[in-house]
Amino acid sequence: MGQIGGLKKIGQVADPQKTGKNEGKEGISFASTLQGASMIHETGKAMDAERAARVQELKAQVASGQYEPDLSKVASSLLRFLVEG
Repeated sequence: MGQIGGLKKIGQVADPQKTGKNEGKEGISFASTLQGASMIHETGKAMDAERAARVQELKAQVASGQYEPDLSKVASSLLRFLVEG
């Protein structure tokens, strides 16, 4: 039948009177998909935590007057912004 809500269906639904291999394959596919989604979610949380820590570090540098941006990177970004529009 194809994909359903981002999950790939591997086999047909087993007949209630029959116990077949398809039933197990669908369960494994669903479990592995959930595990992958969980790993992505945890990675996102870690990245958010790292970003928040970096933002706090930069705020502290700005507040203390120690923040010194790379002026060539700033100029490059500004030019790119102006050209792209």
